[in-house]
Amino acid sequence: MTIDDYEEIYAMWQITTKRALSSADKKESIKEYLERNRGLSQVAVNNGRIIGTVLAGHDGRFGFIHHMAVMPQFRRQGIAHAMAQRCISKIKSQGIEKTYIFCYENNCLGQSFWSDFGFVKRDDLYVFSYDNQSIAKE
Repeated sequence: MTIDDYEEIYAMWQITTKRALSSADKKESIKEYLERNRGLSQVAVNNGRIIGTVLAGHDGRFGFIHHMAVMPQFRRQGIAHAMAQRCISKIKSQGIEKTYIFCYENNCLGQSFWSDFGFVKRDDLYVFSYDNQSIAKE
């Protein structure tokens, strides 16, 4: 995945992962993410069109996968599995031993996919988020 793919992947995300999109998915933010995590994110292409995406990166300790998506008409063909496997291999090659995925509670398809892939759901963690915009400027 490169920043040149942005318009096409963002249009695809509007169909496949719209509820997960946020201001962090603006073009400049994705560009910075891709630069920090060079070569880890992937796209799947069919007849010159992007049909699958996955953002992948790490923080130096743990790997993370975001926006795994395959266009509905191309699902159940092993595309997502191949992209996930490639991302995890690339993350591992950088010395990272564990990869995480955040999956919405009501995303049964995603939960099934990640569970079948071998990810283990953790019941001992809660994810908290904080809007950094609420901090007053110093």
